[in-house]
Amino acid sequence: MARIPTRFHGPAQVSNVAATAYTVAAAEKIILRHIHVQNPSASAVTFTMSIGADAAAVRLFDAYSIPANSILDHFCYYIVDAAEIVQKLAGTNNILTLTIDGDRIVLG
Repeated sequence: MARIPTRFHGPAQVSNVAATAYTVAAAEKIILRHIHVQNPSASAVTFTMSIGADAAAVRLFDAYSIPANSILDHFCYYIVDAAEIVQKLAGTNNILTLTIDGDRIVLG
């Protein structure tokens, strides 16, 4: 099983409605290794991200406030299984820019 460095999402703006950023293919796993969120605005904006359909129990970030004109660089190691989704949501529509990188693992 080779690990293939992959950009899973973005850079793309984040809407104020929970939306799927990535769906893991049936014969794969992924490892999220870096989540980069940019807030270029003059105001703080909240960011929510989950593994699975958005709900409090599956959130990695829950209305996390990203200050004005700043960047969140979150280096991590989250394993996401086949058929699972990664969802994103912002408190203000189309302000934050999200990029997700990691490793894709093809099973079998």
